[in-house]
Amino acid sequence: MIYREAGDFKTSYAKDQQTFPIAFDRWGYFITLAFAFLVVPFIINDYWINAVVLPFLIYAIAAIGLNILTGYCGQVSLGSGGFMAVGAYAAYKLMTGFPDLNIVFVIFLSGGVTALVGMLFGLPSLRIKGFYLAVATLAAQFFLVWLFNKVPWFYNYSASGQISAPERSIFGYAVTGANALPAVSYLFCLCFVVILAWAARNLTRGANGRKWMAIRDMDIAAEIIGVNPLKTKLTAFGVSSFYIGIAGAMLFAVYLGAAEVGEAFGISKSFLILFMVIIGGLGSIFGSFAGAAFMVLMPVLLKNVMVGQLGWPTDMAAHFEFVIVGGLIVLFLIVEPHGLAQLWRLAKEKLRLWPFPH
Repeated sequence: MIYREAGDFKTSYAKDQQTFPIAFDRWGYFITLAFAFLVVPFIINDYWINAVVLPFLIYAIAAIGLNILTGYCGQVSLGSGGFMAVGAYAAYKLMTGFPDLNIVFVIFLSGGVTALVGMLFGLPSLRIKGFYLAVATLAAQFFLVWLFNKVPWFYNYSASGQISAPERSIFGYAVTGANALPAVSYLFCLCFVVILAWAARNLTRGANGRKWMAIRDMDIAAEIIGVNPLKTKLTAFGVSSFYIGIAGAMLFAVYLGAAEVGEAFGISKSFLILFMVIIGGLGSIFGSFAGAAFMVLMPVLLKNVMVGQLGWPTDMAAHFEFVIVGGLIVLFLIVEPHGLAQLWRLAKEKLRLWPFPH
């Protein structure tokens, strides 16, 4: 009965358009944030941080980025892995070339470099769309992986072809490198997630978000009413690539510590992020988090059940993970094409009307 709008009066346009119109949602949001910042670092163990929480936070940023491009602007992209590689290699070159540069600036500058690359590969979107644009972004994926493999300058002429993150600290605590504490890495990633999710939510509610959705729904009609298609699409590619580049830089520097482009940022990474967006729900910031949680937690859960509980061999369990996760993706596409975000939306609508059946 407390999930109601009764008595929650709006006295301004700002309050009428707020993200959480119901007081229960607002309090839940603030309590969740307080719990994530003040409680989780002290109660969670290193395994959960490294195996579940850090990948979830980093992939959530990448999913938000792809959702801005595909969910809000309607431009299909299969090059997310390549753009993550751009962010990772930009972070590596900045960390090795400017040892005194703060890690926060390194992450944001890596996102800026990736945004420029994303806008460059977004230029064909003015002429082509749909599957043709997907193939163009797929070409970007293969080209970027080839580039980072074949040009030794990007990995500082290392004999192994790998890149390794030097140690960097913030407020005296190591964030990257072998001495980084998992709890510190978690709080570092969480700060980025909160800031970027808040920025994405406000971007999609503002003028740029409306332009993106106008292009997504009908680009010709949007152009007739004054929306510049080139500027709008390139803005979407730039913002999306900025987010994905930050995710790539954090995946390399904070989570992996060392990476080889073909293994860490191959085509499978692009499909993984795309599946997160599809399962979570296109055109939804919450859906990006839900999809990332699903794709990170489900394999861990299945592995623990099949290997830990049932005693299956590890290789057989890995094959069944692919089968089960793939089957669940197909099931979601059939049963609820709008993803987990739509299920959450329907549940909230039912709560607002309960106990009335309509």
